[in-house]
Amino acid sequence: MGNILKGVYAALTTPYVNGKVSTEIFRENIEKFNKTGLTGYVILGSTGEAAFLDDEESEALVSEAKKSAASGKVIIAGTARESAEWTIKFTNRLAEVGAEAALVRPPSYYKAKMNYEALRDFYLRVADGVKIPVILYNIPQNTQISLPLELVVELSSHQNIIGLKESGGNIAFLGEVIKKVPAEFFYFTGSGSVFYSALELGASGAILALANVAPELCVKLYELFRAGRKDEARELQYRLIPLNRAVTETYGIPSVKYALDRRGFFGGPCRSPLLPLEEKAKKIIDSLLQELGLIS
Repeated sequence: MGNILKGVYAALTTPYVNGKVSTEIFRENIEKFNKTGLTGYVILGSTGEAAFLDDEESEALVSEAKKSAASGKVIIAGTARESAEWTIKFTNRLAEVGAEAALVRPPSYYKAKMNYEALRDFYLRVADGVKIPVILYNIPQNTQISLPLELVVELSSHQNIIGLKESGGNIAFLGEVIKKVPAEFFYFTGSGSVFYSALELGASGAILALANVAPELCVKLYELFRAGRKDEARELQYRLIPLNRAVTETYGIPSVKYALDRRGFFGGPCRSPLLPLEEKAKKIIDSLLQELGLIS
């Protein structure tokens, strides 16, 4: 897929109307995102409440994203399931409707047994069996499993494992991995608070919840860095940290959806057990968006 993967991706949310997934509203959101400089979209990620979606809903979202995305936008889908066999089947199903790469978190239900050998076997089986490239997904705050550095390096030599999304915010991990993986291996940070630092250490770009809420500013940071205007990029990073912390660490997906509503997209409710955002938190999000000039 070459350099087309480099840049900023929004980890898209899933819109619900009366408890059901709305592909129509999903399309409307994507049509608005198409006007930004985002490289592409991640469907069925953590921000997309993938754990709450059945296979039919997931397929419908990926299919709609492929139809609605502007020409050249890359569609990445979260496809992990708890067995290698199920992950292969689901990945290939989504590849048929438009997924161009698969974002695969480690299986975690039997986390006590997910040692180096088990994880290695899982990812090699998946990479050998799927029709599209695999991006490793390290998100220990959700899975309670951290992919070992040595495993990432070993897996990076597989021709169908093309990158890593690292959402633990571990900059030291990036610094060690980049030196040991092939030059064509893509490294994406999943943390909007360390985006600049990740780029400085050699990251290919970012897959961010923050890019839902402030796509133009995330893209601007990336472009400033690429243009060598690092002081400006660093200053923008400082300004983005409070909003990123609020919508990821403090308030989570309900706050991302609320911010989308405030920005003229559709955010809407989450599925249970995620609760609506409290009024106090809404005021905080409003203030942060105003400080960045994202709402009046």
